[in-house]
Amino acid sequence: MRTRLLPLLIVLMAGVLLALGFPLAVSLAAAEQQQVVVDRLDDTARFAAQAQFVTESVPGQDERRTTLEEELTRYNDVYGIHAGVFHRSDVAMARAPWHWEVPETGVGRQAFAEALLGRRSHDPPQVWPWQQDARILVASPVVRDGDVVAVVVTDSPTGQLRSRILRGWLVIAAGESAAMLVAVGAAFRLTGWVLRPVRILDAATHDIATGRMNSRVAAAGGPPELRRLARSFNEMADNVELVLEQQRAFVADASHQLRNPLAALLLRIELLALELPEGNEEIASVRTEGKRLARVLDDLLDLALAEHASADIRLTDIGELAAERVAAWRPLAEEKGVRLHGHGPAVTAWADPIALSSALDAVIDNALKFTPEGEEVTVTVSADGTASTVVVADRGPGLTEEELTRVGDRFWRSGRHQNVKGSGLGLSITRALLSAGGGSIAYAHNEPCGLRVTVTLPRNPPTA
Repeated sequence: MRTRLLPLLIVLMAGVLLALGFPLAVSLAAAEQQQVVVDRLDDTARFAAQAQFVTESVPGQDERRTTLEEELTRYNDVYGIHAGVFHRSDVAMARAPWHWEVPETGVGRQAFAEALLGRRSHDPPQVWPWQQDARILVASPVVRDGDVVAVVVTDSPTGQLRSRILRGWLVIAAGESAAMLVAVGAAFRLTGWVLRPVRILDAATHDIATGRMNSRVAAAGGPPELRRLARSFNEMADNVELVLEQQRAFVADASHQLRNPLAALLLRIELLALELPEGNEEIASVRTEGKRLARVLDDLLDLALAEHASADIRLTDIGELAAERVAAWRPLAEEKGVRLHGHGPAVTAWADPIALSSALDAVIDNALKFTPEGEEVTVTVSADGTASTVVVADRGPGLTEEELTRVGDRFWRSGRHQNVKGSGLGLSITRALLSAGGGSIAYAHNEPCGLRVTVTLPRNPPTA
């Protein structure tokens, strides 16, 4: 979620900064150019004031013209700005440099025409840093007795103006970059603050889904809505755990309480059998069902204990433990005429040794139960980077695809195996024992026939 939320926040903040930065950059360029234009207008006004006294009919005309030309020449030498005073007929009254003329077209001609109408130049087109040949032309009318008799024109280079604009833009860009870095840091902090409770909630949900019912969420940070959600989640988890505890307690208590009446009932059946003829089929049938009910009650109690007990997880030598269980079951396998083999290297994993032993006992017992005489059962131990596995493969009748989806369900038994002793709870107990320690069990076809049961255990230590 963070990888989706962060780009969205960063794009939005970048859009806001750009929306503020572009107008600021344009405003800076306009302000710098306006300062230059105002300065040029002041200069043209000063030259116009001098030029209005230069006339053909006033004595001393040559001296005033000479003074004006000297002023324009010094102005051009010092600032590098072309300046001139032109009659209405475009004839130069005075100019510097001497060969400079008013442009025939473009902005300069337009400014000259506006000045002939008695108006100063309006704002010239904006100059941008990349316009290396751009110049600023400003014109001001020379008014005598209410009439425009000449026009003062200045043509300024824009190198310094463009440099100042560029420096201002660099400052704005640096400010925008710093603001963007601060915004990105704030976005990381904000998303971390918002999503941290979500990650904790996700971890707690995963723990509960995998059987660690005591996992809870610390509602100490994040937005108020997420804190309220965390409290609601804890209340829900408490209620679910309470219901499951009540269910387990009921199953354990019921199975425990029923064992004594059942034992008494079986005893009475045995006493009754003494008074009946030997070999009575009804008594044998009742005795068989009573023993089956006793096994079911014992398995229910084992299941309740397996689901309730906490796992003592430690680093365990899976290869050695599997070899011990194979050795323990080999006499029974030989009695049934089944070959039981175990092989594999020394492999370690994190598991509860007692729970794993019970789980392997249930799986090997199940494999021997359904493997016909003369076939074999193999127990193979292996490991990869993250998990260790114990594979128990038999050569029995196996299961269909539909039956594979149901194997391990409580009290489920294949219709083809109803005559085999069992309660249908052995593999359910195995799954409960493995889940408590972070392990799992899976079922698949064994080629060419039989069932392949894979017990998987983590090689990484459990997280706190």
